[in-house]
Amino acid sequence: MRANWDLVLEKILSHSNYEDLSVLFHLLLTEEERSAVAGRLKVFQLLLNGDMSQRHIAAEYEVSIATITRCSNYLKNMSPEHRAKVQKLIG
Repeated sequence: MRANWDLVLEKILSHSNYEDLSVLFHLLLTEEERSAVAGRLKVFQLLLNGDMSQRHIAAEYEVSIATITRCSNYLKNMSPEHRAKVQKLIG
């Protein structure tokens, strides 16, 4: 069976309240995966804010340098338009 990411997004979008989404994400993701997603979101927010160094982010939020580097590289390779959209979505 081939995974269908669009189906996942459709399921997420079909629920609008916190409790339903919490149940869905607990079903789909392990505690470690949920923690990793939360950490990555925080890293993107901090990198976009620009107030902390990568080393400070790693120390303060217990996120690996590798994760921070991947996030940073992703941001560096974005078009200005895409970066502005991301900033609006997660800022």
